[in-house]
Amino acid sequence: MKDKIEKGDIVLVNKSEKYHNQVGEVSEVDYNIFFVKIVIVKLGNQEETFEEKDLQLQTKKPSLEEVVASIDKILEQVEQITSLPTKEQVELPNRLKYLKLDIPKLDKQLIKKNFDVIDKIFAATREADSSASFWQEIDPNLEKISWWIRTSL
Repeated sequence: MKDKIEKGDIVLVNKSEKYHNQVGEVSEVDYNIFFVKIVIVKLGNQEETFEEKDLQLQTKKPSLEEVVASIDKILEQVEQITSLPTKEQVELPNRLKYLKLDIPKLDKQLIKKNFDVIDKIFAATREADSSASFWQEIDPNLEKISWWIRTSL
């Protein structure tokens, strides 16, 4: 069965026109007066409207379960970060655990607040040690969480 295209998904434009073979993120899904599914896709810094039949799903937006799994993977990596100051050694794992508890509640303000603090701690840590191997595991998982927050709340 073909997966339904939803807000936050990454799609490829199949329609033969100036946007053919461009990849974008779905910013909105609606229906026209004939009940045809209309998909608004962000292509670079502009948005264009397509019918669902003109799009091919590339990547599904992360599910709630995938986001929670990503937090667990980051928590495992946090233990390897030796350059964290004492305060952040306590705060970072706690913030990640709070985020994990907040996500199923879909509390937008709490989730964004915790994620922003986590992101700032990681940004400061990256400045101190950007070549460490744990970034290969942290970065894609952090991006997955950010993607879910941006498109789900």
